[in-house]
Amino acid sequence: MTSGVGGDAVDAAAAKQVVRDSLGVAIAVGSYGVAFGAASVAAGFSPAQTSLSSLLTFTGGSQFAIAGVIAGGGTAAAALGSGYLLGARNTLYALRLQPLLAVRGWRRALAALLTIDESTAMALGQRAPALSRVAFWWTAAGVYVLWNLATLLGAFGAQALGDPKRFGLDAAIPAAFLALLAPRLRAGPLPGRIAAGGALIALILIPLTPPGVPVLAGCVSLALAFDVRARRFRSPDARDAGGTS
Repeated sequence: MTSGVGGDAVDAAAAKQVVRDSLGVAIAVGSYGVAFGAASVAAGFSPAQTSLSSLLTFTGGSQFAIAGVIAGGGTAAAALGSGYLLGARNTLYALRLQPLLAVRGWRRALAALLTIDESTAMALGQRAPALSRVAFWWTAAGVYVLWNLATLLGAFGAQALGDPKRFGLDAAIPAAFLALLAPRLRAGPLPGRIAAGGALIALILIPLTPPGVPVLAGCVSLALAFDVRARRFRSPDARDAGGTS
């Protein structure tokens, strides 16, 4: 047995498996940075600007939205607005992760930067808080390093790369996220229904709202659904106390 962050005991073999899984996700997702680097330079950004975007923003959806709006002739305000809406879901992730990570000071700011789809999914998919912390930090650090290296590669090799879809890189992030989501959907009928409801809301809003709003609305609906579920399935003691007050 090894001691986890915050005093939780963690089996060494389990921790090693989580690290291996986290690095596997990091490799799959980080490689997609090549596509962003190429798309950003094609949109008119310099390699230096492209690299700074990955270093300081580090949320792929927002970065692609900004580059896409600029490439389509949109204003800087429209580009930043779209990027903000797509990145706003990370705030909901942070609220869910805060009690698990239990970070303070500068580590809290670092955790905020590294809170993305993949680090959140890996953290929430573990059976113990200490393993959640291992999964979060290894996934986040791995994706961050590889995403930034791949961004540089894509930025400087944009002309040689051509269309990223030729290499299948456009499917890397969705495929990785679906792989992380699948085990949670097998936990029972309710998670699947909640996921389907969130997806339906997003699909309905895609033609009606600006980029980012469908994803944010779907995330909010999921958060509300889980909150209702938690209130509904309180402990018997809590229900008894509520009924006698």
